[in-house]
Amino acid sequence: MTDPSSPSSARSAAPLPLAAVWSGPDSGFALTPRPRPELAPGEVLVRIELATICGSDLHTLSGDRPTPTPTVLGHEAVGIVEEVAGSVRTVDGRLVEPGGRVTWTIGTSCGSCRRCLRGVPQKCTAVRKYGHEAITGHWGLNGCFATHCHLVGGTGLVTVPEALPAAVAAPANCATATVVCASRRAELSAGDSVIVTGCGMLGLTAIAYARELGAEHVVACDIDEKRREMALEFGATAVCDPSELAEHAHKYGADVVIELSGNSRAVQSALDIVGMDGRVALVGSVSPGPEVRFEPNTFVRNLSHIVGSHNYTVDDLAEAIRFLAGTPAQDLFAGLVSDPLPLTDIDAAVTAAREGIAPRIALHMD
Repeated sequence: MTDPSSPSSARSAAPLPLAAVWSGPDSGFALTPRPRPELAPGEVLVRIELATICGSDLHTLSGDRPTPTPTVLGHEAVGIVEEVAGSVRTVDGRLVEPGGRVTWTIGTSCGSCRRCLRGVPQKCTAVRKYGHEAITGHWGLNGCFATHCHLVGGTGLVTVPEALPAAVAAPANCATATVVCASRRAELSAGDSVIVTGCGMLGLTAIAYARELGAEHVVACDIDEKRREMALEFGATAVCDPSELAEHAHKYGADVVIELSGNSRAVQSALDIVGMDGRVALVGSVSPGPEVRFEPNTFVRNLSHIVGSHNYTVDDLAEAIRFLAGTPAQDLFAGLVSDPLPLTDIDAAVTAAREGIAPRIALHMD
């Protein structure tokens, strides 16, 4: 006879997780109970505290980004550990235990392939990405638009301080960590003059993070006047529209240019304005677009550097949480996220995200 007080009995008595299963642009979402997974050693089950809708989710929903279906979308989230199988540790070596508050990398890494060993685990040859994979028999809670997410082996985990608001923490494992990685790859450091093109969620984050790192000047460029005003609140020392960018780069300098819009004209401008021995980080160009041109002689003589930056490492995610926990702009970051809608209103939340009601639309699971 089963002891009703045993962990297995408590587990079987727990309500089934609920997921917004997405089956493609024509079929949409279906709120579906999912079985609680049988965790393999090294795996973790988290209860989603808050999730946010990222721009890449919208690209998938519109059919612009091919994604296997059926799936559970969503990758920006913060959660509470419910179950752990075996010994699992966060990036700083702390044991993962039920009740702990965590965030996790957008994808897995094996740690042993050539890419992992060369320091780009986000491009692991065996990567599996949350919110981007088809449901399988073992991995049925593989995204964050659900009450629970099943964290499989190879996922990097980072502890989230209790005092950090969920609205600030949820976008960390995409928007904030992506900015940290781009800044690292561009070798942004104290005293630099920085240009940020595109002042959405990532751009505003890049401004605040550049100031955190000690950038002397941060010029923010966007076509939208409201976004330029927000850029000043996040620490930009000057703002401009694209027609004024070259003038501002000449005035303030362009040691580092972080291009986040993905617009081909903005990419061209970034290459045109980068300063002597300057670095360009291309981040926003995640879909095919028109070709851009550059004159090699100028790049050679100016000692210019160009880096692409996509996703991030678990160390970048840990740095993102450190930054968010200590930034004086914490209230501003919270203000970028809407009041949360329930998971049962997923369609309304997607509509709000498409209409740009806020840079991030939030979902709660209660």
